Amino acid sequence: MTKLILAVASTLAVIGTSAIAGSTTFEPPIEAPVAAPAPVAAPVYTGGDWGGAYAGVQLGYGDVDTSGGASESGDGLLYGVHGGYNYDFGRFVLGGELDYDFSDISLSGGAGDIDNVGRAKVKAGYDMGSTLLYATGGFATADATIGSDNGTFYGVGADYQFNPDWTLGGELLAHQFDDFDSTGIDLDVTTFKVKASYNF
Repeated sequence: MTKLILAVASTLAVIGTSAIAGSTTFEPPIEAPVAAPAPVAAPVYTGGDWGGAYAGVQLGYGDVDTSGGASESGDGLLYGVHGGYNYDFGRFVLGGELDYDFSDISLSGGAGDIDNVGRAKVKAGYDMGSTLLYATGGFATADATIGSDNGTFYGVGADYQFNPDWTLGGELLAHQFDDFDSTGIDLDVTTFKVKASYNF
């Protein structure tokens, strides 16, 4: 009987020791892999704010035809500066602009040169976000070899905002100078210009 009790006690001691030894084995918990954060896309500028002052430079081409006292023509480069202010009313934009072009246009037949053209503009446009389409018109003044005079012009243009600071645009204008400086000569001037503007 004593041997049986010792045998049972020994067996229980072995089982208890095995259980304790097994329970001390440390297995770290399995963690789910952490997903890498998705890359953040750079913000895209969509424009849409056309209000405020701006100023810049322009480069273009001019074509001149005369009628009346003479029938001559000429073409050449234009380059100059401009500045203006726009009011943004949502989809509708209204503004004013002054610009001045130096000219390299010589008329055929030795009739002289067009030296410069200045303009006072009114602009009305449609806001398409980063693009502005507009119509424009106003008064122009020109200096030429035969004198200087005032006239009118009208045209269309488009501007594109690259960012809040810079705008690039194009403009097509038709000018009319009747009886230029009382010479009996009428001047029709067509210009196309590319404009770069800084927005304040």
